[in-house]
Amino acid sequence: MERIKTLLLMLLIAAASYGQTAQQVLDKTASVVSNKSGASASFTIKGGNLSTSGTIAIKGKKFQATTPQATIWFDGKTQWTYMKKNDEVNVANPTDAELAAINPYNFIYMYKNGYDYAMKKKGQNYEIHLTTKQKKSVSEMYIIINQKTYTPSQIRLKQQKAWTTIDIKNFKKVSLSDGTFRFNAKDFPTAEVIDLR
Repeated sequence: MERIKTLLLMLLIAAASYGQTAQQVLDKTASVVSNKSGASASFTIKGGNLSTSGTIAIKGKKFQATTPQATIWFDGKTQWTYMKKNDEVNVANPTDAELAAINPYNFIYMYKNGYDYAMKKKGQNYEIHLTTKQKKSVSEMYIIINQKTYTPSQIRLKQQKAWTTIDIKNFKKVSLSDGTFRFNAKDFPTAEVIDLR
């Protein structure tokens, strides 16, 4: 009987530390990804009718993503989306859900509010499963994180019953100026600017 109590106590301690470990892994990943000087990576997004690949530069909440179809700049408040096919720029103030769908690294801010965590090891990676505690536009997420570097290699997120998968490669720290994350009209002199704010 004493042996069973000891085993149960060990299991409870392991379960408690397991939940803390998921939080610690996410905190460490957020620290690596939100490098003060900036970072860059390449990505592929698939989900619903969307399938594209490109590159991304990030610095804190700011990002600039480029795909064959579009370039998106976000300076922390305003988003500019240049559509190459139409030669037009849409200006908006996006919601968290909209940012999550286009910025693979937005999870580093989302996980801190309103999500429960579960974690397991898969080979050389952690797989962290986030589920919402309340009604949110992103109800569920899976994040694959390298155990040694704490860089994410895949993010799967669920919005309104539809899953989007974002694969990330070539993550590296780089030094980026704040101008990288703002649209410069001089670079696109013929583009029509449409303000949707």
